[in-house]
Amino acid sequence: MMAKVTLRNLAAHKIRLVLTAVAVILGVAFVSGTLIFTDTMNKQFDDLFDRVGKGVAVDVRAKKLTDDFEDDGLSAQPVPASLVERIRAIPGAKDVRGNVSGYAAVVGTNGKIVGTEQQGPPQLGVNWTPGGDYDLKEGRAPAGPAEVAIDAKTAEKGKLRIGDTAKVVVQGPPRQVKIVGLIDTGNLMGATVTAFDTATAQRLLLKPGFFNDIQMGSAGPGETELRDSVAKILPANVEAITGTKLREDAKSDVATIMNFFRTFLLVFAFISIFVGAFIIFNTFSMLVAQRTRELALLRAIGAARRQVTRAVLGEAIAVGFIGSTIGLLAGAGLATMLQGFMMQDSASGLVFTVTPVIWSYAVGIIVTVVAAYFPARRAAKIPPVAAMRDDVALPQRSLRIRVALGSTLTLLGAALISLGLFGGGSNPIIPVGVGALLVFIGVAMLAPVISKPVVRVLGAPFARLLGTPGRLAQQNALRNPRRTAATAAALMIGLALITTVNVMGATMRASVESQVDKQFGADYVVEPTGAGGTDDSAVARVAATPGVESASAYYSGNAKIKNKRAFYVSGDVKALADGVRLEVISGGTDVGQDGMLIDEDTAKDNKWAVGSTIPVAFPDGETQQLRVAGVYEKNEMLGPRVIAQPVYMAHTAKPAVDGIVVNAKNTDAATKQAIERSVRDYPNLKVSDQAALKKDARKQVDQFVTFFTILLVMSVIIAAVGVINTLALSVIERTREIGLLRAIGISRRQLRRMIRVESIVIAVFGAVLGIGIGVTFGAALQRALKDQGLTVLAIPFGTLTVFVVVAAIIGVLAALWPAWRAGRMDVLKAISTE
Repeated sequence: MMAKVTLRNLAAHKIRLVLTAVAVILGVAFVSGTLIFTDTMNKQFDDLFDRVGKGVAVDVRAKKLTDDFEDDGLSAQPVPASLVERIRAIPGAKDVRGNVSGYAAVVGTNGKIVGTEQQGPPQLGVNWTPGGDYDLKEGRAPAGPAEVAIDAKTAEKGKLRIGDTAKVVVQGPPRQVKIVGLIDTGNLMGATVTAFDTATAQRLLLKPGFFNDIQMGSAGPGETELRDSVAKILPANVEAITGTKLREDAKSDVATIMNFFRTFLLVFAFISIFVGAFIIFNTFSMLVAQRTRELALLRAIGAARRQVTRAVLGEAIAVGFIGSTIGLLAGAGLATMLQGFMMQDSASGLVFTVTPVIWSYAVGIIVTVVAAYFPARRAAKIPPVAAMRDDVALPQRSLRIRVALGSTLTLLGAALISLGLFGGGSNPIIPVGVGALLVFIGVAMLAPVISKPVVRVLGAPFARLLGTPGRLAQQNALRNPRRTAATAAALMIGLALITTVNVMGATMRASVESQVDKQFGADYVVEPTGAGGTDDSAVARVAATPGVESASAYYSGNAKIKNKRAFYVSGDVKALADGVRLEVISGGTDVGQDGMLIDEDTAKDNKWAVGSTIPVAFPDGETQQLRVAGVYEKNEMLGPRVIAQPVYMAHTAKPAVDGIVVNAKNTDAATKQAIERSVRDYPNLKVSDQAALKKDARKQVDQFVTFFTILLVMSVIIAAVGVINTLALSVIERTREIGLLRAIGISRRQLRRMIRVESIVIAVFGAVLGIGIGVTFGAALQRALKDQGLTVLAIPFGTLTVFVVVAAIIGVLAALWPAWRAGRMDVLKAISTE
């Protein structure tokens, strides 16, 4: 019998339950879309590495300093080419070939580098070897220093063809080359590939007589046996690994990135689901309240409490199942959009596994059932005798317990956030995340108490300006503070997180601009827009520009200090110190041939001082003792350490200029234009003054803020659906009341205005709560990250005002359908409704 009741109720409340299912659909779509997309990416990377490393039995490469050392691609120790012949003499080794790789970018017919975005796909330069990783699609292999083969997709983007003369940027000015072949790179995720003959690649990308690594197949021995044979002839700083390990390492690196990306997106999916849970809870609470007499009749004719609970939960399971099914399909569409956006030309078909299906139904159904459980329990507590009363209502608990529990959760959440931000733990994300969740739940529980004074204040202007409709709207929002709070809480969560992101964005902008003002002492800086750097010829051209007083190159690299990866800057230390307005605390800037400057935090953490001698291991396998020549105040533009230029040059196979610090007689537009003309033959170089540096910083921060805001908008959409649902159910609940209002003379326009104002008040209440929490979270994060460069707290009051206006607009839009429906009610039928 109860199954029939469940099915009948589902059929009777289709529109209301569809609106509830929307919250499930959007949340599940985020989850399934993330899982399908990351599964697809993993499969495509697996196929790529299987293809690239196909047939490789052993790989010979330089040893890494540590397992987690990230080779910067510039200072890695190359492998001597002389090892190739020695390896060929080893029994069982076949198809031995040396590989060269580095930075090379193709200039299109429009004069711009193809794929020049700084965060875009890599721009690879390689040596062409028959039977290597890539296949020749058209034309022939390059031969000689003036010929190249490029991948077909880069040729298409740059509008280049076989036989064309093109420009290729390696380091320094572009080289004029002839395109003699097109390469099929397969699914290389949008990377550009330029292939040279081996000798040219060694000279341009690495070092004559050296390779990045040497690979070989096997003519009989197993991978391990061949690896051991090869290892016996290798120098101390070179190692041999099996082809299986080579592919596993590559896949492991990608898997780490993809797991982070998956977790990152799933966090936002969880936020959407968390918001949706408020909507589901609110909807089922109102549905149960409207069917109180019906449920009491069921109890009166013999239905047990457990049966009533199961009937309501049965509806929740049905809603969760339908929402999960549609959400799974919508997730496939979302995954297709993500794939097209992030993988562009390399996008292929989606990969479907059982994991997204299981998680979609598990999340959708479980969240719906859990959110509907408490309303179902309240429904089961309705006494049978209530069926004989006209004014039956669900039992309501006192707010005292709610206030006590909400206060406890809020304080506990605040304590966990403080512990994560200020406790100095190794993994602060977990306590901060759990603390933020507890704060949201705690504030949501306190919202009914908070809503009364806030709604009175927010509703007062409408009551004065609109008269009766405004007063009625205010009273309707105050009538059921639990419902108002639950509806507003959903919007609160999304806007709290968006506000936090925007406060952090404003803080980052203000902090970077403050750092540029305080620390950028040079007039201009010339920097590459890609990863390849430039060479000394660019420095010479800038230095020879009329009006330029000095032009000094700076470099960067990685080393190992105390078994940890250590980033450093190198160059003319005095010029760098002037360029970043370095404040020396002790010692001086004269580093000589083997000196190093460190910042005060590094000195304090390691208990170093001027005169200390530090062993520094470099990627070439050499360790050199460096002397601390000076200690300086923390400088965000320079970093924690500066190493003498001769040291960098001695341990780097292919030095690359990372930028040029420029001082001029005049800092006018004419001088900047003169510098730009001096490097116009270098399409990868950009000239920036202080204003340009600030502009670039603002652009990067704005991209960060926009990206996070877009991800969080899903939760705001779900919250808007919740407002629609609450108002629609509220209209149905107040059918008789609306009829009486119409009967005593209120017009349809006034009735619709009343519902719109009620919706605006609820939405703005949620916005006020969310913005308040978001500003608090943002300020706490700024305080915790002050030592990381966020020195200036900035609150974007203009943006926050826009959020309040947007919340009011959401309220207006959410009220359109419920208000239209209320206005169309037949007065007599409404009055006669029980």
